[in-house]
Amino acid sequence: MVYRLLGTVFPVRAKSVPPRRIAFIRPCCIGDVVMATAALTALREAYPEAHISWVVGEWSARAIAHHSTIDDLVIAQADMPLRSPVSFWRFLRQLRAGNYDCAVSLVRSPLMSLAICLAGIPFRAGLDSGGRGFGYNLRVAIDPDEPAHESEIYLKVVSALAGRELHAVANLPVRAETREYIRATLETVQVAAPFIVAHPGGGVNPGMRFESKRFPLLRFAELVNRVAEAKGAGVVLLGGPDDGDLVAEVARHLAAPWHSWVDKLTFAEIGALAAEALLYIGNDTGLTHLAAASGAKTVMLMGPTDPRRYGPYTRDSMVVWIPSDVGSRGVAEGPTEWMGRQDIGPQVAVAVKEILDFLDK
Repeated sequence: MVYRLLGTVFPVRAKSVPPRRIAFIRPCCIGDVVMATAALTALREAYPEAHISWVVGEWSARAIAHHSTIDDLVIAQADMPLRSPVSFWRFLRQLRAGNYDCAVSLVRSPLMSLAICLAGIPFRAGLDSGGRGFGYNLRVAIDPDEPAHESEIYLKVVSALAGRELHAVANLPVRAETREYIRATLETVQVAAPFIVAHPGGGVNPGMRFESKRFPLLRFAELVNRVAEAKGAGVVLLGGPDDGDLVAEVARHLAAPWHSWVDKLTFAEIGALAAEALLYIGNDTGLTHLAAASGAKTVMLMGPTDPRRYGPYTRDSMVVWIPSDVGSRGVAEGPTEWMGRQDIGPQVAVAVKEILDFLDK
């Protein structure tokens, strides 16, 4: 109710001229940032001459730093830049310093809509969930109870700004030099095609841990093993700095030849590696979104979260979904019974068949 009252105080007015300097705002997290590349691409299509700055947190910036559509990155002091009064005013100063005439906000926070308004940006397009977008003068209403993909929600903001319906998919084009580096590295460590890239970890971003979204570890190993065996493929196991034990446990259950890269590659190199692979298999994490957007044939393993909202938004990906009951606050509430289940063998068998059919398309 308070937000809706605020919405009557802040004026709504139409855009009169095409924007020249646009602040594109989606600070966190990696999966959300990758899904937002569809809206970014549509924004560039609508305004090819505009200067577009992506306002993003330092951690997530590494995933999209080399996207050709972006003119520059504005690194927020934190991936969640509105958590304290100090960070709020620091973020406000960053926006003011950019001399933007337009902001495109893909954040539901009422503090974000307030910050953008106080920054003095003349035209402000953003999401309005339950009146939280009161600070925008182009408010794109969304219903949080209606299942809709995040990328499509983001695209609605850009379409409303442009005055016409725009479409794009999530994308992170792989640079030729990065692809050549990965090919040379694969040859050096004697990993030959075909191979599958598998990442058993994830669910960790600065300031939040959603490890409950990980597929049960032994079932993850079983699924990778069966697909690799059917395709005569080796396996490249990926992991972050804290994933050594996870990767070692999966490797222990693999019959296929495997190679491990734990905390060895940049995000751009992971995208290139995935694009070279027969298949990328990963949990409901930012890294799986990154692989799919890099052009890899991708399988995302999902449980507590809804693929209609958060599956990869690309043309060559699929989801293995084994639903689970979660609390009223979703996976943010903590571990779910899905995390430790090992009784999903029949579903794994079905999933393997679906994946093999997917690979044969």
